[in-house]
Amino acid sequence: MADIEALELDAVWNEFHAVVNMTSQELAAWLRTSSAGEHTEEVPDHAGSERGRGVLAILRKRQMDLTDGDIALMRDVVETVREEREAGPRSALPEPEWRYRLMSLGHDPLRAPS
Repeated sequence: MADIEALELDAVWNEFHAVVNMTSQELAAWLRTSSAGEHTEEVPDHAGSERGRGVLAILRKRQMDLTDGDIALMRDVVETVREEREAGPRSALPEPEWRYRLMSLGHDPLRAPS
């Protein structure tokens, strides 16, 4: 288990699961879809970005099985999603690409908060 206080771990876990609003099945399907090309398709375990695969791995873990690397990624994802949500779609990153980028981290901005 990671080297972190239980209360801090609970807070990180809860923040992560608050911003990652896609299930592991939804994220796995999205990562496969987003990395499929016209003539090629990634092997399912290698589909999507490294960060997306990391989020997927965390979604499939129990809190007690997290590593320090998992916790660092969870914090990074929470920060990234919050920053992207604040910035919103923009000319450099129009709505579809903005949404797809967030979905690759397990956050669908069109989904109502739970």
